[in-house]
Parts: sequence; structure tokens; C-alpha cells
Amino acid sequence: MKKIFIVLMSFFLLASTACANGSRGTKSSDKGELSDMKISIQITSDSGSHTLAATLADNSSAMAFYELLEKGPVTIKMTDYGNFEKVGPLGTKLPRNDTQITTQAGDIILYQGNQITIYYDTNSWNFTRLGKVVSTGSTTTITQAELKKILGKGNVTAVFSVME
Repeated sequence: MKKIFIVLMSFFLLASTACANGSRGTKSSDKGELSDMKISIQITSDSGSHTLAATLADNSSAMAFYELLEKGPVTIKMTDYGNFEKVGPLGTKLPRNDTQITTQAGDIILYQGNQITIYYDTNSWNFTRLGKVVSTGSTTTITQAELKKILGKGNVTAVFSVME
């Protein structure tokens, strides 16, 4: 009888572990990994008008941002900060998933839950990664120098929208 009880308990333990592991695929990982969600960013700067494509991170912040964009494009007036990023107010708060990270050129970051930044250089801080610029309208990859040229020297207007 004891052996049957141990076998049944082992079976239930293994089954519940398998179910718990299987459910992880449907939950946000909040680790900054890229998802399948794609967005477009129309940048207007002193260097002209440019269209960028970005892939959003796999976290609840990026999902909330995507859901906001599904309601319509979001325009953000962005200013330069520290010679490494453009930053502007989102106009609403999104859930935060801050972790200590070092940004790279092309990272799209949620700062303090209500500001969006596009990095063209590095910075280390507690941020929430929303996504990554992966290309321009004419190329499949984008370099740091190209991104810096696109973002220009002064203020920019960025229109974020869901990519169709």
C-alpha cells in the first residue's frame, strides 16, 4: 500500500511540475527578451524624416505599450539627454519591470513608467526595456552611427505605431 501511495504521489508531483513549466510559455518573462510584437517609429529630426522598425521585449510593460499603440499611433516630442538618448513623456503610465541594465544603441526604454527613451549610445541604470530598433525602412540592420544621424542633434518627434 505504501508503494502505491509513493508512486501516486510521485506521479502527481511530476504532473504538477510539468503543468507549471508548460504555463511559463504564456506568461511574460520580464527578462528583456524580444517577442514577436513589431512596431514602427516615424522619426522627424533635423536630418529629415525616417522610418524605423522595432521589436518589442517580452514583458508586461512592452505588452501594455503595444496595447496602447493598438488604439492608435502615439506621438512623443523627444529631447536629447546626456548625448546618449532621446527622451520624452508618454502621457500615461505603464507597468514597470525595472532591472539593472546597460543600454545599447537602438534600445527603447521605459523610464520611471511614463517616459520613453531611444538610446543611440550606452548608459547603465535601472530601466524597463520595451524593445529594440532593428532596422530602417531601407536597411535590415542599423548601426549606432546611422541611428545617431537619424536622431539628429536637437529635438525629434517620434510617432510610434503598430507595424502592419
